[in-house]
Amino acid sequence: MKIWEFAKVNGSSIKVDNWMSDTMGLVDGGYVYSTIFKHPAEGPKDYEIILSVFPQENYRTLTHITMYLDDVPGSSAQAANFLASKEINILNSVSLNGISDTVIVWKLMADMNFAGEVDILRDEFESLKMKNDPSVSKIKRIDFKPAEIGRLFKGNLSGGKEELRRGYPSSIKNGCFDVADQYGDILPDIDGKNVLITMDADSWILSITFFKEQTRLVKVGMEIPDCPGSITQALTVIADWNVNLISVFSKVKICYETMYLELVMDICKSDKTFREICETLPTAMDRLNGIFLVKELTELS
Repeated sequence: MKIWEFAKVNGSSIKVDNWMSDTMGLVDGGYVYSTIFKHPAEGPKDYEIILSVFPQENYRTLTHITMYLDDVPGSSAQAANFLASKEINILNSVSLNGISDTVIVWKLMADMNFAGEVDILRDEFESLKMKNDPSVSKIKRIDFKPAEIGRLFKGNLSGGKEELRRGYPSSIKNGCFDVADQYGDILPDIDGKNVLITMDADSWILSITFFKEQTRLVKVGMEIPDCPGSITQALTVIADWNVNLISVFSKVKICYETMYLELVMDICKSDKTFREICETLPTAMDRLNGIFLVKELTELS
């Protein structure tokens, strides 16, 4: 699954496509909480804005909960009641019938509040199951996992990105986040700039990355053989030109025959210009073992 896209800033607004905003729970009129970071001097990234529907002060109590339920009427209600009885607040969630199974898988982001230790909750559930308690009769299993969203704020401790400011709650309007609303003093002239939008579906978080002025992004799309070593061959050619890969995406077109490889790379430190890459890449691919066809070569300016 592709979890990112590239977009351009319109004035100071960044449009988040529906497929991303729907997945992340970012709805028009809804509030989001933002934090801006500064990346180190080396590397292509400059600033990054993290968007979340959860307040930053709640991150330490957020927990991933996965519940496996019998596919029968009332199972979801029973599961919700079990969590409510422990004062666990259900936030964003999604459920789906298991493929070729009779189980409902319900994945939740929950605020543990004062529910206590996860191990204690797990033991309580197992004890009820062993007693055949009717309050959990339709629940097969519960898995708990800390969300650990706070890891995003620890970059400055290891020489990584530095947190600059946490913004106040702001709303999404017409599918857009307005940077100037809170960070116009830090990012004043961004109209027409390229940004990388990345989502963390498990944590319901969206990242918007701005690139340094000298960064020059190039998008490459090619058809390559669907066999071991093909991606290695293609990436080795490009690595020899001293480019920095920003994203890699591959998908099978014809199984065991052809796959599509999409790359976005920064060529600012390469000894080749964009024009030279356009002239050289198809020829370099022709010399590889198999059929490698360059289908797209675009400068993201």
